[in-house]
Amino acid sequence: MDKSKSFIYIDPRDNVAVAIETIEAGATALGVTLRDTVPTGHKVALHDLAAGDNVIKYGFPIGYATTAIPAGSHIHTHNLKTNLSGLLEYSYEPVEIPALPPQKGTFMGYNRPDGSVGIRNEIWIVNTVGCVNKPAERIAAEANRRFAGRTDGIFTFVHPYGCSQLGDDHVHTQQVLSGLVKHPNAAGVLVLGLGCENNTIKSFRELLGDIDETRVKFLVAQEHEDEVEASLSLLEELVQYAEGCKREPIDISKLVIGLKCGGSDGFSGITGNPLVGRMSDRIIQHGGISLLSEVPEMFGAEMILMNRCATPALFDKTVALINDFKAYYMRYGQEIYENPSPGNKDGGISTLEDKSLGCTQKGGSGAVTAVLGYGEQARTPGLNLLQGPGNDIVACTALTAAGAHMILFTTGRGTPVGAPVPTVKIATNADLATRKTLWTDFNAGMLLEGISMDDASDRLWEQLIAIAEGRMQTRNEENGYREIAIFKDGVTL
Repeated sequence: MDKSKSFIYIDPRDNVAVAIETIEAGATALGVTLRDTVPTGHKVALHDLAAGDNVIKYGFPIGYATTAIPAGSHIHTHNLKTNLSGLLEYSYEPVEIPALPPQKGTFMGYNRPDGSVGIRNEIWIVNTVGCVNKPAERIAAEANRRFAGRTDGIFTFVHPYGCSQLGDDHVHTQQVLSGLVKHPNAAGVLVLGLGCENNTIKSFRELLGDIDETRVKFLVAQEHEDEVEASLSLLEELVQYAEGCKREPIDISKLVIGLKCGGSDGFSGITGNPLVGRMSDRIIQHGGISLLSEVPEMFGAEMILMNRCATPALFDKTVALINDFKAYYMRYGQEIYENPSPGNKDGGISTLEDKSLGCTQKGGSGAVTAVLGYGEQARTPGLNLLQGPGNDIVACTALTAAGAHMILFTTGRGTPVGAPVPTVKIATNADLATRKTLWTDFNAGMLLEGISMDDASDRLWEQLIAIAEGRMQTRNEENGYREIAIFKDGVTL
């Protein structure tokens, strides 16, 4: 990556550069005189392009010129269109994965009796059905008052499902809630049901399988005169259990990190996402797991991931992952390659390839070692691909249910969204980091200001270990911003 005073030139194959700040028409940069004003994060043509020529960024096409574009012109949605259309044929062309030297290290965390580890010692209230959302909120509020300081907090995560669902929708709800119950950041869990829902306590317990009834308690609200006090009695038992859990040295190989981006801008694929890719590689070097989801935001860059699959069988599963999500779009008559959101476009992202090529950089350079279905839990060290949409809250929930201890969330526009687990907000530019300090945990914009990727990586890694050890809270934890959303694709009775 080369940088002038005003523009970033990402790859030697590129025919565009990205503005570090808004540059007025008439200015000269990288040997080109600007014909148009180029906003921050947007692209400028470095060479004359004819209509139909590919526009190259990150070393790959991000679309084609819809008209002749002279050098120095602003390139965006007005003169650039995606190359993507229809379903694609894929062939496995494995690439050599650079060998990353193994690393060793430990952090202070919680060993759980089932062999998992946690980075928080919280109590979670998991609702089998949305009908008990409000009682659950009352219970959590009173429990935090009554048992203050004895755990890392007592939390509930409201959702509207658990009843009136059929088929995959019902299964997805149960799988995600099961992942929350089993999550090791929760020392104890109260499963709160109503009594007449589809997702009954009885059927949900069967799905959970073998459970530690010291750690997981169940309550059916219809069976108690005062479900709040009955729940508080069970929560007191869970709090007492959690008080016996102590931090101890744990191998970093036990860590699972989720990778997410939202509210992206033209710098996401230049600063925040490559930096998170370094964190993914470091976790893998230590023998841990990184989780990459947001399947629609792989479209246009999927072959990069497919050719990093460790085996032909994983390649086939990745093809199915991509094509199944395209089929989902097609069932509803939606455009498969819909352009990025209005906020993404304002930030300088023009096409889905533009977004996807930046988005997939969060996966670093490691081999794909597992492909997971929605609601499935991660078990295999290395880079895991997880079925799920790009929607921020839905994706964060899927990552949490899959076992992510924390989520590294890059953003160029800013968002307060938080998952049930620590959600590390990484600003892709310094302006956002300074304007929204109450949302931001790390400023990746330093990479535009002379800080090397190696230095930024070391700084972020140290911060992630501090978060894992509980020496530092993320902004979403400080603000109390924790929520879930479950993927829905079907009828509601």
